[in-house]
Order: sequence, then C-alpha cells, then structure tokens
Amino acid sequence: MDDKLMLMIPGPTPVPEQVLLAMAKHPIGHRSGDFSKVMAEVTENLKWLHQTTGDVMMLTVSGTGAVEAAIVNVLSPGDRVLVGANGKFGERWAEVSQAYGLAVETITAAWGQPLDPEQFRATLEADTEKTIKAVIITHSETSTGVLNDLETINRHVKAHGEALIIVDAVTSLGAINLPIDQWGLDVVASGSQKGYMIPPGLGFVSVSARAWDAYKTAKLPRFYLDLGKYRKDAAKNTTPFTPPVNLIVGLQVALRMMQAEGLESIFARHQRMMQATRSAIKALNLPLFAPDVAASPAITSVAPLAPLDSEQIRSLLRKRFDIAMAGGQDHLKGKIFRIGHLGFVCDRDILAAIAALEATLLELEYGGFIPGSGVAAAAKVLTQSR
Repeated sequence: MDDKLMLMIPGPTPVPEQVLLAMAKHPIGHRSGDFSKVMAEVTENLKWLHQTTGDVMMLTVSGTGAVEAAIVNVLSPGDRVLVGANGKFGERWAEVSQAYGLAVETITAAWGQPLDPEQFRATLEADTEKTIKAVIITHSETSTGVLNDLETINRHVKAHGEALIIVDAVTSLGAINLPIDQWGLDVVASGSQKGYMIPPGLGFVSVSARAWDAYKTAKLPRFYLDLGKYRKDAAKNTTPFTPPVNLIVGLQVALRMMQAEGLESIFARHQRMMQATRSAIKALNLPLFAPDVAASPAITSVAPLAPLDSEQIRSLLRKRFDIAMAGGQDHLKGKIFRIGHLGFVCDRDILAAIAALEATLLELEYGGFIPGSGVAAAAKVLTQSR
C-alpha cells in the first residue's frame, strides 16, 4: 500500500501533518517583513527549547555542518582538543578536528559502551599548563544508542577552568533534558531531522558568552559557517544567506507543538518509549547493544542472535509492514539494527513496531520467545508509566 511508510529510524524522523501542510505553502521572500516575524518567533522558541537565554543560530546545514561550525568558530590551528569517541559520530568529530589542523587526542570506549568520565577528569587535571582548549563530546551516540554522561564530563571540563565544551546534541536535543544554561555548556550543535520533527536541512548552534569570547581570537577559516554573521543578522530577524524558508515555516509550527506539550512531558515521553522498547526486546530474548545504565532515550540498538541476520530482519520489516528501522554502521553493518523513537513518535508507534517485529521474527522461524510477549512487555511499561 502506498504512503504507509513508518519511520522508526534515528533520523529523519516522522513529520506531523500540520508541519507538512505549513511547508507546502507558497514560499515567502526571505527579506520580507512577514519572514522577519517568523524568524523572531522561531528564534525565541529555539532559546526555550535549548533552555538558554544565549544565542541560538540556524544554519542551512546537516548536523555534521552544525558541529563543524561549532568547532571552527572557537578554535585556532594547532589548538589541543580532547575528543570523546565511542561510535561513528564521536570518531567523525576527531576527523573534522584533524582536517582543520587541530592537535587531537581521543578518549575512547568500545562501540556500545559509554565514555568513562574518569578518563576525562584525569586528562584534564593533568593539564596543569591549561593547553587543552576544548573538549568535544557526543551526548547521544546515534550509531550505537549510547547516552554519554555529559553532565559529569562537563563538570570536569568546568573544573579545568580554561577548556570549552562542544556538544554534539544531534539526537538528544528535543528528546533528552539538556539544560544548557544550568550546566554552562559552551557550544551545542543539533539538526532539524531528529527531535525537531521537521525534515533534514537545518542545523542549530547555541553559543555561550565564554564561547563568544573565544570566537574573537579564533583563527580557523570560516565564511559560510561564520557564526558571527548569523548572530548579527539574527538580531535583526534575518539571515546572512538565503535560508530554506519553508523549512523554517515548518519549524515555527513544530516549536509551537513542542511548547504545547511542554519540555517535561517531551522528555518523559521519550523516556517512556525507550523503556517500553527495551522491555519488549528483552521479552523477545534479543540482546540489547547498549547497557541499561547508558541507554539513549532516542535510539535502541539490538544485536540479534545467530542465525538471525539484522539486515534480513530490516528487509522483511520494510517489505511486509512498510516499517523502516536502521542498520548498523561501519563494522557493525549487518550485526545490529537500530530502532529510533524520537521526535514525532508516540506509544502507538512503539506497539505497532514491536508487533511487526514479532511477526517478522516468527516468519524467520525464530523460536526464542513466546508470541505476544514483546507487545505485552511494552504495553505494561506504557500503561504503568503514564
């Protein structure tokens, strides 16, 4: 059946109908008074979502572009940076930093395991000459479903006194509590196709006063990603370059929906869906890739038992039920599949996805569970946690 695709991947995420209808309207001029009014509202509501009174800039980029902007606006060639790498995206930020000539040191953990905050503490405390200029952390590692302990790592960065913290919040912002001002986070980057409930194409970067001070002396090359240009124009409710007008109009509606739901309710919903999904996977006797203590409320990664094949499971889910789940990346391709439950996703979607997964496992003749046990486990969480 056409037009029944159900996205259960960690991005792009489903888009609400009222957002789609807003984006379907005829474009308006990006230098018009009408668009300036949209910009004013969106900018204010982005600050609400980011839990900050500081600047939040919109760029026409992906999440990777937003993180790259975060890096190049506060650092200079040769600066020493500490990068946490326990998945594809943590490793990517090390590669971006190396491409710009930064002196990169990585603190690593196996894919599927969280970063150890003690390793950051020890390295930062040993830096008595304060040569570390920034620490780059992925909050929710999209490739594995691991949530890193950003709050604790950030405390160690703050104790250092000199280093900035740069956060990849691409799959956490809008799904997981991230109090930017309360924690004193310096630069936080995210992307529109995740918790924001709109299609890909916009990147967001919040910048603290400390980070703006670093911006004044930063010497890495920048032009299109120069956040100073965006800050100057945002003060006039405009943009330095042509923006994706219809995406921003859609964002206006999505942010209104998020405000109506409320931050606490948004975070509770994502937590509930994570718990329901993980409970269901356990009931199906399938191994979870990330441990419970470091599970991301945005993504659940599953490592199917042999002879089950994750790509075969995903293919059958798509063919039979028009449900898309994500595969593993790099060396995990074919070894795990990932269930996205962030953004415009609700309890009903979790139940439907688990029921389809059960039917798929039965078709593949996997006998390691009692039929209906996954749905029952998910339903129990969803009914008890509301």
